[in-house]
Amino acid sequence: MRKNLMNSIDKIQVDIGFSGTFYAKSKENILTGSYGFANRSEKIKNQTNTRYAIASGCKIFTSVAICQLVEDGNITFNTKVKECLDINFPYFDEEVTIHHLLTHTSGIPDYFDEDEMGDYEELWVSTPMYHIRKLKDFLPLFQNMKMKADVGGSFHYNNSAYIVLGLIVEQVSDLEFGDYIEKYIFQKIGMTESGYFEMDELPEGVALGYIEKPDGSWKTNIYSLPVKSASDGGAYVTANDMIVFWDALTTHQLLTKEMTRTLLTPRTEVVEDIYYGYGGYMETNQNSVVKYILMGYDPGVNFRAVHYPETQLTIVVCSNESDGAYEMIKGIEKVIL
Repeated sequence: MRKNLMNSIDKIQVDIGFSGTFYAKSKENILTGSYGFANRSEKIKNQTNTRYAIASGCKIFTSVAICQLVEDGNITFNTKVKECLDINFPYFDEEVTIHHLLTHTSGIPDYFDEDEMGDYEELWVSTPMYHIRKLKDFLPLFQNMKMKADVGGSFHYNNSAYIVLGLIVEQVSDLEFGDYIEKYIFQKIGMTESGYFEMDELPEGVALGYIEKPDGSWKTNIYSLPVKSASDGGAYVTANDMIVFWDALTTHQLLTKEMTRTLLTPRTEVVEDIYYGYGGYMETNQNSVVKYILMGYDPGVNFRAVHYPETQLTIVVCSNESDGAYEMIKGIEKVIL
């Protein structure tokens, strides 16, 4: 049975030319596979323990950190930004709360608004990406911009909101954001290979991100992303570490049972049957959540993960190219389900 599943998944990889690692865990099976190169020049292959950037896939770490601080009594979901952050946002509505930031309903300006800007690389034409090493370095990109929508309105995906959440984590905890996540999430549950690394000081075992050029050749994404990952995305993980994360989250090792339920409750409708909670997307039916969905995209980075609460099936797909993770995970879901 396992061999047949792997043969089917390998065929999907060949059909789409996927580069990266997948890991699928259910009650019956554990399946994993790696394809392509972590370093094309040196012909170093991707492996099961290769570390990948996951872009916005790590927004859920920011959400968990906020929930931990709520549990500790430092803030509430209804705390207003002006009450817990001593940074001046001159044009932000004073009614913006942590709840609004988490659910992408704050209406604050997004430093990378996908409705207005098609390519993340465009950001770094006027702002050198090598200056973006701390959360405060993102502030000039949106701090003095006017509100884009009313507070508490409809869902509009917002990276700036998660930068602000990260700044709140830093101020409340008195730790740099990446240090907080590594101490209270990664180290706590054994995500031993994961971290917030700087692109010019990468540790061993990290896959370089690759962008295909118009002529079919490839370049790395070193000039396409901020130097250091932030609270809106960019942490490095292994596929296995994300399985560890979901196991720990759903067995209440990171948050209490009640707070875990709060994190994973549908909050804001995105499209029909798809909602956003405090920790990511979720597909629903009339009665419950069918599956939780994490996704991330940056130039040279593609990530998808799904968790089915009823069957406890978790699938993680990490790619070091700009696409392929969606097609790969849909294929794996079809094979397994």
